[in-house]
Amino acid sequence: MLLENKIALVTGGSRGIGRATARLFAQEGATVIFTDLKQNDDSDALLAELQALNPACTFIASNAADYEQTLAVAEQVQKQFGRLDALVNNAGITRDQLLLRMSPQDWDLVIEVNLRSVFNYCKAFTPMMMKQRAGSIINTSSVVGVNGNAGQCNYSASKAGILGFTKSLAKELGSRNIRCNAIAPGFIETVMTAQLPEDVRRGWMEDIPLRRGGTELDVAKTSLYLASDLSQYITGQVLCVDGGLSL
Repeated sequence: MLLENKIALVTGGSRGIGRATARLFAQEGATVIFTDLKQNDDSDALLAELQALNPACTFIASNAADYEQTLAVAEQVQKQFGRLDALVNNAGITRDQLLLRMSPQDWDLVIEVNLRSVFNYCKAFTPMMMKQRAGSIINTSSVVGVNGNAGQCNYSASKAGILGFTKSLAKELGSRNIRCNAIAPGFIETVMTAQLPEDVRRGWMEDIPLRRGGTELDVAKTSLYLASDLSQYITGQVLCVDGGLSL
């Protein structure tokens, strides 16, 4: 029970990596708050699963890219739980297109959702963590933010921005015993990647030293490590969960 008696919040928690992270955190003893843009069948199913482990687990419908809504989430967490031990910034979207065909709207939307949401949640919850002089912030970036990728200028820029933000915040908050790290997932097996043509998938696998795609649980386990006391002397780092793809 690596997170026993800890309070953790996961943004974009209803599906994918966020869902796997929320589930694993609850299994490891945490009281989990997860957010997503709106309540739906996915959020209802996950909440029922989490509350079977811990009735205090909570879902909050909120737009992570909206600062005022984020402040409302922080106020609710403060009122209901009085603290936050781990914050996982996982909310994100893609609008892939070559730059020549990319609209300004798709550029702005990806930067707003992926990068501004990290700013919003860190700014809203930092005062709480500073007061308790403890906390772990985990920001979800991507190997695309490390190496770039054709057709993903907006996504790459947002994820690279998260890396610089993470390192800077780690320096700002270290004296208050608050750690801030980033995870950079590589090729992760999801419903979306399962629909890729076989030759595309094969090309990816040939570039991965471990010769397989990652799983959502692979990423969640890394978040678990960073949220737990096992990583209490690690801050400002980028952990690539990519099977060696970025080598």
